[in-house]
Amino acid sequence: MLSISRRLTRRDVAVVAVCLAFTVAQTWLDLKLPDYMSEITNLVQTPGGAMGDIWAAGVKMLACTLASAATAVAVGFMGARLAASFARRLRADMFARVEEFSMEELSGFSTASLITRTTNDVTQVQMLIAMGLQVAVKAPIMAVWALAKISARSWEWLALTGGAVASLVIIIACVMSYALPRFRRVQTLTDNLTRVTRENLTGMRVVRAYNAEEYQERKFERANEELTGNNLSAHKAMAVFNPGMRLVMSGLTLGIYWIGAFIIKAAPAAEKLDMFSNMIVFSSYATQVLMSFMMLTMIFVMGPRVAVSVRRIHEVLSTEPKLRDGGVTSSPDDVKGVVEFENVSFKYPGAEDYVLRDVSFTAKRGETVAFIGSTGSGKSTLINLVPRFYDVTDGRVLVDGVDVRDYTQEALRKKIGYVPQRAVLFTGDISENVAFGDSADGDANPDGIARAVRIAQADDFVGGMGGYSAAVSQGGANVSGGQKQRLSIARAIYRDPEILVFDDSFSALDYKTDRELRAELKKETRGVTSLIVAQRIGTIRDADRIIVLDEGLLVGCGTHDEMMRDCEVYREIAYSQLSREELGV
Repeated sequence: MLSISRRLTRRDVAVVAVCLAFTVAQTWLDLKLPDYMSEITNLVQTPGGAMGDIWAAGVKMLACTLASAATAVAVGFMGARLAASFARRLRADMFARVEEFSMEELSGFSTASLITRTTNDVTQVQMLIAMGLQVAVKAPIMAVWALAKISARSWEWLALTGGAVASLVIIIACVMSYALPRFRRVQTLTDNLTRVTRENLTGMRVVRAYNAEEYQERKFERANEELTGNNLSAHKAMAVFNPGMRLVMSGLTLGIYWIGAFIIKAAPAAEKLDMFSNMIVFSSYATQVLMSFMMLTMIFVMGPRVAVSVRRIHEVLSTEPKLRDGGVTSSPDDVKGVVEFENVSFKYPGAEDYVLRDVSFTAKRGETVAFIGSTGSGKSTLINLVPRFYDVTDGRVLVDGVDVRDYTQEALRKKIGYVPQRAVLFTGDISENVAFGDSADGDANPDGIARAVRIAQADDFVGGMGGYSAAVSQGGANVSGGQKQRLSIARAIYRDPEILVFDDSFSALDYKTDRELRAELKKETRGVTSLIVAQRIGTIRDADRIIVLDEGLLVGCGTHDEMMRDCEVYREIAYSQLSREELGV
């Protein structure tokens, strides 16, 4: 909790100090009530007691009650406001930190876990802050203050109160020892339930295609039952608290009056009235002592879950991104769109084997360089090094003559239009998806959007959907795979980049659309360097250079004709897709 508390601002600390002052005032007012009760009791039982004095004491008692209620409302309001604003900042900080993560850090957290940490875990902290200012501060102050007030009244009553407190502590300790481990597991089990739910919703088409609804239901049921069983076990133990505490409180009240009866009976006649008044006051104070422990129990119940949540939040906030920004914000004016790989080797973090080994080539400005190879040969990994999603293990990747590690990440990625292997669309409309990033700031260029959509061969279906304001559902669920790919390509073109990176981004297109799109790209994006990963020979045969990868090694580099003549791996891929007549052999 200390690591999270450091994020409190000076204003937050000031609010906490005001809440603390109000809480002390509220406790003082609450503890004054038994004194006025004692005064009223004495006045009522004193022969000839003035009615005016009784009313005066009653008015003071009422004033204390109203003032206590007012301070409680003030503390509750300020606490809730502080907790909500702190939770908002905490969520924003976590989101910003996740945005800074490289693919390496993201792979260390599951998507379901990051969602739960940003929502459920932060909510747990928010609840503790809101309740803590009202309960955790008030309870110990009231307990100590009340004990101080009753310590000199009667050792018998004091011993009885001590026994009641000891009994309460034993109950709390026994229940907590059983419930704490289960409360600590809640967040992990919530992650698991979120993961299963998310996988089911994301893969709904596959689930239905394979008639796997019952299988998914069983998976969900297992995760749901595990979480439910864990919660039930914890709350069954917690169910002992209320009856246990009520039993202790009732026993304490009964014991105070039982002992009081003997004390009053044995006291001289002149002291009986004072002893009766003391018994009422002591009973009130003793109840407040136990109520303080009951309030602390609420914190004990929340504490374990919040401790786990704080640890999980701290894991995200304390994870430092491995990719550090360089200081270069621009490249030399005379160099543009040049990509160089110098003896590049790469292996994923924690892996033993290299995915790429000693790869070297240069893509000049305006060239189209294609990459082909068998599955797992390292094609996607190679081009993901250009926008610096990962850093190379050995060697260098240079863009416009500058090592990508020397650029700021923003400056490097402004040069690149990237189309991922799996097309990603966001909730919104078509123009927001094409002008992604600019649309949020209101800087989108309608002419640029129209041009990008036209080049990507997407204007026909966009018009059929109702134009650029047509809605796109979450994940692009209301468009086909080919349409998603074309909108993703339009998004990259809209940026007017120096380098276009296509990671197997034409796979969902039919041959006619593929051919027309590439022809339009070549005509409209002259001077832009294109790096294309593809599986189809027809997509890359017209490239200026084709690079063939096999098990992470560069085994061929040249034009289509040169690769057909000199590269056995390329010939095998080509013959597996096209006939000799189609290849012109």
